[in-house]
Amino acid sequence: MPLRLDDDAPFYIILNAASGSGDALTARSQIANVLAGRKRCEFLLVEAPEQLPALARRAVDLAVRNNGAVVAAGGDGTINAVAQAVLPTARPFGIVPQGTFNYSSRAHSIPTETAAAARVLLRPRLKPVQAGLVNGRVFLVNASLGLYPEILQDRERLKQVYGRRRIVATLSALLTLARGHGRLALEIEHDGERESARTPTLFIGNNPLQLDQLGLPEAEDVQHRRLAAVIVRPVGSLMLFWLAARGAFGRLGDADNVRNFSFSRMTVHSVRKDGRRALKVATDGEIVWLKPPLRFEVAPQPLYLMVSP
Repeated sequence: MPLRLDDDAPFYIILNAASGSGDALTARSQIANVLAGRKRCEFLLVEAPEQLPALARRAVDLAVRNNGAVVAAGGDGTINAVAQAVLPTARPFGIVPQGTFNYSSRAHSIPTETAAAARVLLRPRLKPVQAGLVNGRVFLVNASLGLYPEILQDRERLKQVYGRRRIVATLSALLTLARGHGRLALEIEHDGERESARTPTLFIGNNPLQLDQLGLPEAEDVQHRRLAAVIVRPVGSLMLFWLAARGAFGRLGDADNVRNFSFSRMTVHSVRKDGRRALKVATDGEIVWLKPPLRFEVAPQPLYLMVSP
């Protein structure tokens, strides 16, 4: 467990050239200028998404070997991939946000402007931050299955054409809701209880800022080694539009067609005939296929996030 970060500790910075709307070379220059006084800063540039896991492992290996810190410069998906590699090592972890929503950084008061976020790394406080797990896979913001992963996939397709802007994300979500949706048949076990659920989407939150913005009281619980679950009851497209509007105005928690609760550990089974078939799961905006049962829990060890003192 790192108690402090030495002044001469090297930084290994994963910079995602595909995150955000800015120029990656400009971001690299701004970060390098702020950190110019450090003896060693090494950039690992991600030019294609498939490079990210290997580069994250390389940065973590170097940080472990040289008592350094790992920094993710990108959006929530980039931060998720790097956090996956960092978590078992307890090395200090820094964030320079470059994405669209930046929940991972904003929840811990890390500036969204590149140079200001880099300055946080100069003399940081190491803050233990809770990580969620689904079948061993890290999520810092949320994990979900059903309708929400479909929204994310449609959003990425539109962003390839119209750019990474919040209005594009909002419009793509509305288009997905209008297209129609299926329903999941699930058996859910949590905190000694078992229930059946038919739902268009199951959402698991681990970010107090996002949960608070949605109007969910579990925003407080996730700061105390618990996760938040949101189950939408079977409804039509018009009601889904209405629920989306309530979430946008911070009123989702008191909606009649939503069940929300916090938990310490939850297991989700698919009860369809092909119940062992892999399910599409989104973790911090990245799509993965996981075989049920899905086990959601808080990681036993925290991430040591570099934040402002």
